[in-house]
Amino acid sequence: MEFNEASVGGGAEEEEAPQVISEVEKSKIGIMRAVVEREDPSAKDVDDFMIRRFLRARDLDVEKASKLFLKCLSWRRSFVPNGAISASEIPNELAQQKLFMQGLDKMGRPIVVGYGGRHIPSKGSLEEFKRFMVYSLDKICSRIPGGQEKFVCIVDLEGWGYKNSDVRGYLAALSILQDCYPERLGKLFLIHVPYIFMTAWKMFYPFIDPKTKKKFVFVENKKLRTTLLGDIDESQLPDAYGGRLPLVPIEDC
Repeated sequence: MEFNEASVGGGAEEEEAPQVISEVEKSKIGIMRAVVEREDPSAKDVDDFMIRRFLRARDLDVEKASKLFLKCLSWRRSFVPNGAISASEIPNELAQQKLFMQGLDKMGRPIVVGYGGRHIPSKGSLEEFKRFMVYSLDKICSRIPGGQEKFVCIVDLEGWGYKNSDVRGYLAALSILQDCYPERLGKLFLIHVPYIFMTAWKMFYPFIDPKTKKKFVFVENKKLRTTLLGDIDESQLPDAYGGRLPLVPIEDC
């Protein structure tokens, strides 16, 4: 399958300096913190960078960002009552060996690799897949180095077919990512994309918010290595794509 990279995000990315908080942001953070701490005292435990990620996700609109943040805190208490998802809660998802981590891109962001052709929704359940997403995102975020806030992802769709199609799961994953881990995804490369995948993509695409859409990059097969090397040094590129690092399963990270 051949795509024009500009068809989705164009590969362009506006990246703010992670640890530099502007004066405008400082003011907004102070206002939002007062709002959310009044509504939910547990908000006192989060740092300014988390508050800022929610603000940036809503274009610094304090009211909208506060609403999203408070909803996330409430959701997490009910969905992750023990504070974290354990591997024992997602055995079917982990058995599929579909998510890995290894290396850092040129901006110091962790690299995540997912294999869409290994996702078999019939072997699990939607609820287990959602738990898997939280388990994975928590693992990924814990590996983000100081001075950085985001990660990059390579989604390899080689071999993807109807048995892998899971629009409900994709939408659930998107909702968790956008609503509870905003401004964590830096860029997502879609590689080895088969024509058949576009049926699911057309159903999924309208639900992606504009900020996230800019981070999706369809990569042409003939430009795969050069495209990845534009963002990732060969020493940090997974060996599956001609680099030097072996992939590590997400549960071993």
